[in-house]
Amino acid sequence: MKRKLLLGLLGSAIFAGAIAGCGNKSATTTTGTAKKAVSIALICKSSTNPVFMAAKTGAEAAAKLLGEKNGIEIKINWLTPPTEDGQVQAQKIAQSVNNGDDAIIISCSDAGKVKGAIDDAVSQGVEVMAFDSDATGSKRFAFYGVDDIKCGEQVMDELATQLGKKGKVAILAGNQNAPNLRKRAEGVKQAAKKYPGITIVDTYYHTETPQDAAAKVLEVMNAHPEITGWAMIGGWPLFTKTLLTDLDPAKVKVVAVDCLPAQLPYIEKGIAPVLLAQPCYMWGYVSVEKVIDKIVLKKEVPVMNEMKLIRVTKENLGDYARQLKEQGFDVPEKYLKMK
Repeated sequence: MKRKLLLGLLGSAIFAGAIAGCGNKSATTTTGTAKKAVSIALICKSSTNPVFMAAKTGAEAAAKLLGEKNGIEIKINWLTPPTEDGQVQAQKIAQSVNNGDDAIIISCSDAGKVKGAIDDAVSQGVEVMAFDSDATGSKRFAFYGVDDIKCGEQVMDELATQLGKKGKVAILAGNQNAPNLRKRAEGVKQAAKKYPGITIVDTYYHTETPQDAAAKVLEVMNAHPEITGWAMIGGWPLFTKTLLTDLDPAKVKVVAVDCLPAQLPYIEKGIAPVLLAQPCYMWGYVSVEKVIDKIVLKKEVPVMNEMKLIRVTKENLGDYARQLKEQGFDVPEKYLKMK
């Protein structure tokens, strides 16, 4: 497990080293003039969601490394709204264009609301890349993230195993307008068809804050105490301690997407025997790499760039915790000491 994630980071370092090895003291544009600075706007869904703060950290790390290797300044312009709002994201895209940013990296809260703004930005010479939640059909040049259908299927398959392939399952699905989450929920439902003993109670949407998500889980559990499993296509409520005491691991099992330090106690206690980690740090890191490939090095960038999920359980909890620490996260010491 440790080797896999480190290989991803090592690949980034090798990529940057290869750039430096070309002898470029400063990147050049297609006209041959030296480009001394690149400004990239980072527009995530919400600044209150910890996964996007991890993406910000990764973007800033990539900007520093690639900037030093190429003799250019790479600035990350944080334009993420405090709460999810596709219309506000569209406004932030326009703001980025007005600011003179060279590129925009975005996770779309509502693809329909940002498509026009993305297309307008590209028409004005600002390259746009999406990550996590795509804007299919827009003029963005690339996307980096998980295959959302497969992600949902994997959540359901893992949960079915934990439940002995029988039980009543609820889907926690976040923002109903987010295209990536809709696809993940669809993947959960598709996979559930393979298990005759499993019934999907319903799909539950909510504001994407840890507190709202935890409140939604408790509300649903009060209304449907027969629920024995939660397929969480995002790990929002696990960023709080609420469900550590309000869910009984002997009666209810959770499988969720994402695995950051605040969520580790849920694995330890057995409430979430499996977390499927998106390397959220790499959202920012890889996206900045792709932007520099595109606008500075003039390389061809694949349109689709798939992120692989990392399966985290009690068996590899210590290794994964140490990887989070290496990426700059504050991780409780007890997890770092685990084998």
